[in-house]
Amino acid sequence: MTHSTTLRSALLLSASSLFLAVPAQANEAAQRDYLPTHIVVTAQVDSYVGDDGSTATKTPTPLIDVPQTVTVITSDQIEDQGVTQLGNALRYVPGVSLESGEGHRDEVFIRGQETTADFYLDGLRDDAQYYRSLYNVDRIEVLKGANALIFGRGAGGGAVNRVSKMAETDMAFGSGAASIDSFGAFSVSGDVNTPVSSTAALRLNATYEDFANHRDFYNGRFIGVTPTLTIEPGADTRFIASYTYDNDERVTDRGIPSLNGLPLAGYDKTFFGDPDYNNSEVEVHIARARVEHDFSRAISVNASLQYADYDKFYANLVPSSGTTATTTRLAGYESATTRTNLIGQANLVGNFDTGSIAHTILVGAEFTSGDTDSVRNQARFNNGADTSITVPLADVIVPPAFTLVPQRATTSDLSTVSFYIQEQMDLGIVQLVAGVRYDEFDLSSTDLVANYAAARKDSRFSPRLGVIVKPQDNISLYASFSESFLPQSGDQFTVLDSVDVALKPETFENWEAGIKWSIHPELFLTAAIFRLTRDNTQAPDPAGSGLTVAAGESQVEGFEFGLAGELVDNLNVSLGYAYLDGEITETTSAAVAGTTLQQVAKHHITAWTRYDVTDRLGFGAGVIHQSRQFASMSNNVVLPAYTRVDAAIYFDVTDSLGLQVNIENLFDEEYYPSAHGDNNIQPAKPLTATLGARMKF
Repeated sequence: MTHSTTLRSALLLSASSLFLAVPAQANEAAQRDYLPTHIVVTAQVDSYVGDDGSTATKTPTPLIDVPQTVTVITSDQIEDQGVTQLGNALRYVPGVSLESGEGHRDEVFIRGQETTADFYLDGLRDDAQYYRSLYNVDRIEVLKGANALIFGRGAGGGAVNRVSKMAETDMAFGSGAASIDSFGAFSVSGDVNTPVSSTAALRLNATYEDFANHRDFYNGRFIGVTPTLTIEPGADTRFIASYTYDNDERVTDRGIPSLNGLPLAGYDKTFFGDPDYNNSEVEVHIARARVEHDFSRAISVNASLQYADYDKFYANLVPSSGTTATTTRLAGYESATTRTNLIGQANLVGNFDTGSIAHTILVGAEFTSGDTDSVRNQARFNNGADTSITVPLADVIVPPAFTLVPQRATTSDLSTVSFYIQEQMDLGIVQLVAGVRYDEFDLSSTDLVANYAAARKDSRFSPRLGVIVKPQDNISLYASFSESFLPQSGDQFTVLDSVDVALKPETFENWEAGIKWSIHPELFLTAAIFRLTRDNTQAPDPAGSGLTVAAGESQVEGFEFGLAGELVDNLNVSLGYAYLDGEITETTSAAVAGTTLQQVAKHHITAWTRYDVTDRLGFGAGVIHQSRQFASMSNNVVLPAYTRVDAAIYFDVTDSLGLQVNIENLFDEEYYPSAHGDNNIQPAKPLTATLGARMKF
């Protein structure tokens, strides 16, 4: 598509911001004011600080008392950066790198661990493979390190949780936003909250996005609608129900191949596929209900139920290995997946004192059930004889005719039963967090093409231990240990083979020590060192039997730093740095010992700032720097280091109407931020300007 340097028209609307705030901890344990299971919602303005740590503990806990690194992207930062998709927001999280996700899904590396499934919505698993919009999201939380006690299986490197916008009974408000960029991509969204009585309210969030960028033939659109109901029949009870409908259609863009160990130069716009065939369609339905009740200031309960239905299809021709100076190779396939998930979770929270020691006890259970059907067909060329084909390298690739051959058809059933208990003990200067989770994991699958059925059952205890020292209320020093696990069947659990069914789960162990400092109420500093070890990875049998065994290991060691909030008057910042050193420490099926882990940048710097010159005029600036990465475990292809600079201007025309211009890649840096293997490398956007408008009413 042609890059237009002229901004097109833009219209109104703005997404309002609400923050979940946790009351401050009392100085003495005996004087502590017990918190309810639901967090009090208060309005805040222009803040990049998140102080709610309840997702990390399932109890009302300030973030400073969580012995774990947590990065929060607030609604103000989301709005100031003008992002509408989860992946774009996560680029500003240190220690997180984006995988290209085969051009049709969110996929990330957190502390060097790749995942398509460790995504959560209000603490409940949202594990299907699709792109997630932010139109109904109040904030994003990235919780680093293994933590099965809270999330169950997976989440080996961490988890990404979206906190939803909720209906509020005490006020009526509305807002909307619209934007359009220099490639013609545009979005409109609306947010309306209406109390229907003194105890009930409805809220509706909706959006329409139209996609376009610098890549040839790329287009698509997203529709999202989320109504939410809140009922508060009394001061001690709250009921929340919501339904989300998301519909996404877009071109499946697999990027460009590599040549001589680097991304292929000179073809950043070229589409290595068939624009009439490469497409992705996803329809998502998520219905949720949650009830919260405080029996007293000491005992409270909450229970959640979520039903999700995912229907997805994608088809693509993709660049394959074997590119030369004059030719390239294409392969292809198409896949259809349907999944239904049912999740139930209940938690009992108790607060009590024994002498001068304060206790918060969590006892909980979670039950999940999931059914997945998946079909994959392979593209064959030369009358069905070849699975890939060589074509001339040109600005416009012309794929030859091909046929489709059934490759895989599977059905799988997954059920889990989990129980967990956690104690948060306040001894005064010292606090302890300790708990354990028990998971029973039952998976069966059938490959209808291979006529092969298999099943496996796993049961695991996953511990967590943290020690926090608070020399004063606004400073915490902590050390922690946590574990997680992942059964040997990938994170989507679509099919079990004869190897997967015989091996014990992979395990993740995270050791971490850090500091959290609330410099003042609107400025929060965090720093941590950690070691994350992944064990029981599939590997060739060291004894030379030719079998695959669970003997591989990898390790990531690193340091993270974050500073968020109001640095000086009118200057808000979100700064981060991550140092990651990851390698295979014991040979796996993917790579030998000493191999550097894929798409793990040793240095990752993120910085976003906003300075308000007056009450109506402000400026924003951002920097992302990543050192070089390897595209895959082969370590044969390098994604070079890059530095991207962003900028923004904000102007409030009136108290209710604001305009902003966001510029991504201000200096038109040519770089490659993500890949899916050595030959599906995604070129970044060149300089892109977006004009937006926000209106509140």
